[in-house]
Amino acid sequence: MQGFLTHAGYPAIIVLAFLEACCIPISSEVIFGFAGVLAYQGHLNLALIIIIGTLAEQAGSYVSYWVGRVVDRPTIERVGRYVLITRSDINRTERFVDGHGSWAIPVGRVIPVLRSFTSLVAGFVGVKALRFGILNLIGTVFYIAAMTSIGYAVGPAWNRVSADLSVGGYVIVALIVVAIAVFVVLRLRELRRESTEDLHP
Repeated sequence: MQGFLTHAGYPAIIVLAFLEACCIPISSEVIFGFAGVLAYQGHLNLALIIIIGTLAEQAGSYVSYWVGRVVDRPTIERVGRYVLITRSDINRTERFVDGHGSWAIPVGRVIPVLRSFTSLVAGFVGVKALRFGILNLIGTVFYIAAMTSIGYAVGPAWNRVSADLSVGGYVIVALIVVAIAVFVVLRLRELRRESTEDLHP
């Protein structure tokens, strides 16, 4: 993602932010954190990152929202398996929204993991489209501005951080690969467990 952001700039932000808001498992922290670093380095404009990123995420969020409105839940759960979305992910987000009402939307949009499914669940529970758009926009702007600003603040130390990372690069890559493998294995195990429960309720 960092290479894509460095070479493609704003189009990369649009693509990655849109896909992330469509419940595709992409780290928004990396997207906007590193975009903030690039802004500090003069490659991108901080305000434009926030504006473009917000619009892209708003568009992706509306896609998720309308999927939640028009597609039945069993179909979403079945298709979601292919991008490692479990029923527990959706249930957890739905409980959060049900417990806090519509204002859970902007709050959910700033909480890691929950933020990816908040729009989908807002469609499930029938939040009005305009109300959803306004509340989603509030949370999205706040989150993107915060992540981008953090990246911008890290900018002065980035060269030193990058040098330190390059020294232990192989170790870090190995740890990331292991972490991804563990994540995938746990998700597949959870999906298999849910499938077994469906067969033997």
